[in-house]
Amino acid sequence: MNAKAQENHEGVIKFHLDFCEGPAPGESLLLELNTWRTRFLELGLIGQDPERYEGYGFGNLSRRLPGQRGNAFLISGTQTGHLDELRANHYATVLHCNPAKNQLQATGQIKPSSEALSHGILYQSHPAIHWVMHLHSPDIFNNYRALSLPFTDPSAAYGTPEMASAIEALAKEREDSRPSLLVMGGHQDGILAYGSGAEATGDLVIRTLNSALQNKP
Repeated sequence: MNAKAQENHEGVIKFHLDFCEGPAPGESLLLELNTWRTRFLELGLIGQDPERYEGYGFGNLSRRLPGQRGNAFLISGTQTGHLDELRANHYATVLHCNPAKNQLQATGQIKPSSEALSHGILYQSHPAIHWVMHLHSPDIFNNYRALSLPFTDPSAAYGTPEMASAIEALAKEREDSRPSLLVMGGHQDGILAYGSGAEATGDLVIRTLNSALQNKP
């Protein structure tokens, strides 16, 4: 079945989604994703709060699907931020992503996160990127200048081809496989961390958050 949404609310899918119900991914592929999700949930970087972002869930994690051709990846499902733990049926498999045409093809027991387009462009931009962590941190977002973090144009809204293009441009500035972190100027408090390893990428988030907290007045 096809689903389309163009609303401007936070957390709502904006891209053209071709979604077909199918099997959930194997639990073994989700161990590291869930470990980091639990840690970020405790830090308030993922979740759902009626006082934040119109009450929509925020933050999502993904990983490149190993042993597959192309840029298929697993990503947490849309509006799962309120859940303490995610099971396999809470993850979707993105089979194909075309940011230029604002299109995405996915399968699973749940539709993919509304930020899946941004994840997809990162996997397409560099074969060494295997993990993407989209989080929300007012502390990092508001201190990006002091932390010398790359920052996308605020006119590029989340979940749009413009945001995907801005992310791609920043990602391609890095030619090595070290983890990186950027701030999403058009997505309130949004940040993206990405790299070849889950632990190194997650650790970069924690270090950046600690630095941001030290910069607070």
